[in-house]
Amino acid sequence: MVSRAPQLAVARGLFRVGRLCSAALVVLVSFSACGPKKQTDSAESAKATGPIRSVGLTVGDLSNPFFVQIAKGAESKVKELGGANVSFTAVSSGYDLNRQANQIDDFIAAKTDLILLNAADSQGVAPAVRKARAAGITVIAIDVSAEGGVHGTVMSDNRQAGELAGDYIVKRLKGIGSVVIINGPPVSAVLDRIAGVEAALAKAPGIRVVSRDQNGQGNRDGGMAVMNDLLVAHPKVDAVFAVNDPTGLGAALALRQARKSGVFIAAVDGAPDAERALADPDHALAATAAQDPFAMAGKAVELGFALRSSTPPAETLVRIPVTLVTRENLSTYHGWTSK
Repeated sequence: MVSRAPQLAVARGLFRVGRLCSAALVVLVSFSACGPKKQTDSAESAKATGPIRSVGLTVGDLSNPFFVQIAKGAESKVKELGGANVSFTAVSSGYDLNRQANQIDDFIAAKTDLILLNAADSQGVAPAVRKARAAGITVIAIDVSAEGGVHGTVMSDNRQAGELAGDYIVKRLKGIGSVVIINGPPVSAVLDRIAGVEAALAKAPGIRVVSRDQNGQGNRDGGMAVMNDLLVAHPKVDAVFAVNDPTGLGAALALRQARKSGVFIAAVDGAPDAERALADPDHALAATAAQDPFAMAGKAVELGFALRSSTPPAETLVRIPVTLVTRENLSTYHGWTSK
């Protein structure tokens, strides 16, 4: 008679494996059911609580004064709310999604409690955000939105910024002229500004947008390079919209080198360099929709600390209004908050 012991052992083993697979399936289904979906319910689904001992910030470009002020504003508020013992680290992604994903991995490995995220790519950063959430880290998007279930977002009203700049262009051109738009990185702030300026320009049938897709990379070199190319393709240009001040200042340099007079630029940021340009009556930059990066970063930190408290806030999306600064009202502009 053949012994059935080996067969029974195999059967028992398969039963145990089956139970483990079933349990794993239940866990997987449970995670899928309660995982991050929309920002509106992310606060309820998040499990990150407790004191904040370390904060990490990743931004697009720390050579841009705007992001320098974000870093200063964040660190100032972290020390104010958490004390001197709370560590703070700021890094620059260079608008490189892979680099930013690695930076988030480093924050996770360091057991960072709060990540302030200025996404290099609003959609592409989603897997990294989900990984941080799974590690129990609170993630706050700052300046631009981010997919993947961030716990909150603090940004300027970027559509309003584009609309204000567009209205200025239409008014100054009296509704007739050729306009180029210098685009930027694929992030929500840029997309919203483009949508806003296009909506404003569309109100004037006499305005013709001759280019809208050229990416100036959000910096001076990119703005200058794109403007040089646009001047070759479109010699007759009346006005330029640039997605931020560095791009606009680069475009202005290209115009000056090409000895193109009569062309004016509207941009977004309200940076100190833009203030100096507006103070020069011969400079091509004529208007900028001003943000306040220092204050924006402070609000993002406040939201992060509040979300980890015992009574998290109900509102997790904060939009900050902007104002248009021109040569005419420059004397009343107080500039960015700075410490």
